[in-house]
Amino acid sequence: MFRNSIKSCLISRNQEFQRCKHTAKLEAIREKLREGPGLSDFIADDRPKDWEEYEGKLKREKGEQERLRLPPWLKTSIPTGSKFNEVKEQLRSLKLSTVCEEARCPNIGECWSGGKQGMSTATIMLMGDTCTRGCMFCSVKTSRAPPPLDAREPRRTAAAVAQWGLGYIVLTSVDRDDLPDGGSAHFAETVKEIKRQNNEILVECLVPDFRGNRDCIDTIANCGLDVFAHNIETVERLTPFVRDRRAGYRQTLKVLETAKELNPDLVTKTSIMLGLGETDEQVEQTMKDLRSVGVDCLTLGQYMQPTKRHLKVFEYVTPAKFQHWERRGNELGFLYTASGPLVRSSYRAGEFFISSLLKDRKAKSL
Repeated sequence: MFRNSIKSCLISRNQEFQRCKHTAKLEAIREKLREGPGLSDFIADDRPKDWEEYEGKLKREKGEQERLRLPPWLKTSIPTGSKFNEVKEQLRSLKLSTVCEEARCPNIGECWSGGKQGMSTATIMLMGDTCTRGCMFCSVKTSRAPPPLDAREPRRTAAAVAQWGLGYIVLTSVDRDDLPDGGSAHFAETVKEIKRQNNEILVECLVPDFRGNRDCIDTIANCGLDVFAHNIETVERLTPFVRDRRAGYRQTLKVLETAKELNPDLVTKTSIMLGLGETDEQVEQTMKDLRSVGVDCLTLGQYMQPTKRHLKVFEYVTPAKFQHWERRGNELGFLYTASGPLVRSSYRAGEFFISSLLKDRKAKSL
């Protein structure tokens, strides 16, 4: 009994040592991130820095219908430049769609032109530009019967990635409820084709929920990708008003949990939009729910109304509040929390952190 007690004590001390070592390593990577590209590298320099003095209206009162004026920290430059045009022309020639254009991302100019870091990136949208769902925040085209899949798309996508010479690529897609497997096999084939051409590249897949189908999730989780991302989008109370009726808050949590269960080595990631009428308590609960299913990385950004037909912005969240959620995310145990008005699911500073984390894991396994 005495020997068992000593053995138990030694195991406990070793586990504590490993936890401390792991925490120290994460802090070292976070410090590297702070020294590398951050929010200031992700957005243009010409945005007003005196946001604390802004006196405009940031929140609609109950019953008000008018649209809020855009605050200064959300104004972006019109995308221009030779690099931007080069990426645009290349995507057109390869007949590839990007979520950057379809979702009218405000950072398209920075990402495609390369920004200060000179590293161009785009989030490629697979399976066409027409979705079978109609979420109230999204400007992607919808149809019950989108065009059939292009069997050549995986190879074309891999060719584009190879030409760009990227170290990290994000693949996403529309929802394809018209397909028996939701397009999961097509998604997986694209990842495999990219890895066949360059096994060193890190691939993040921002996927649909596949209606929670375990086999479809397994197809993606074990296709060779490095990061499994699926967005929860908003808090539970607002989900029925923001997302398509076929999408569900609990279903999203289950998808993220299942992916980690099927492949524990995966980094899992999700994103929350703020400014739709959520309360601080609801955001806090959402973050706790995500941690409870093992989500590793979280991004929080400002919801922007894409067209007059979509949900109006209820509130423009201040940079100070976004900083609060970033601190809270770190306290709750997320490996990385990217939080800012212009942060989106595909966030270059976040990709920098995840790259460092995955490369460190790979080095340890050798």
